[in-house]
Amino acid sequence: MKQSKRLLALACAMAVSAPVMADKGEFGVRARALYMNPDSSTSPNFNIDVEDRWIPEVDFSYWVTDNFALELVLTYPQKHDVSLGRANIGSVKHLPPTLMFQYHFMPKQTFQPYVGIGLNYTRFSSVNLLGGAVSMEKDSFGLAGQIGADIKISKNMY
Repeated sequence: MKQSKRLLALACAMAVSAPVMADKGEFGVRARALYMNPDSSTSPNFNIDVEDRWIPEVDFSYWVTDNFALELVLTYPQKHDVSLGRANIGSVKHLPPTLMFQYHFMPKQTFQPYVGIGLNYTRFSSVNLLGGAVSMEKDSFGLAGQIGADIKISKNMY
């Protein structure tokens, strides 16, 4: 938990220092914290849980109009512990790049809320479950959503 709090603090500090522009045709870069909540739903006979966690991420945005932007969300491969009931059965790493389509409600204001919807592709690697007795070869696609806000602190800094 301490590591998660440190990562969150670091990502928040980086987010404050990351330049973001919000005019049509402009590019922007953000660094921030992202809460990853993997879907580990299984049949009722099993109680498999994949660890939720905060992770650092960087994204690149392109404003198609003043209100609409495309955003590519990137991070480094993430490791999650996997448990069956209360017993740890191993871990898995994955890389989850995500392409988002965002709507910015008030693009020219000091406080700029936005929502986004997008597509996530997750590539799994370093699967170590039950000492190698279980394999997992399925990469996945899924929907992603976001709610956020940029707060202007200088001409080109949010």
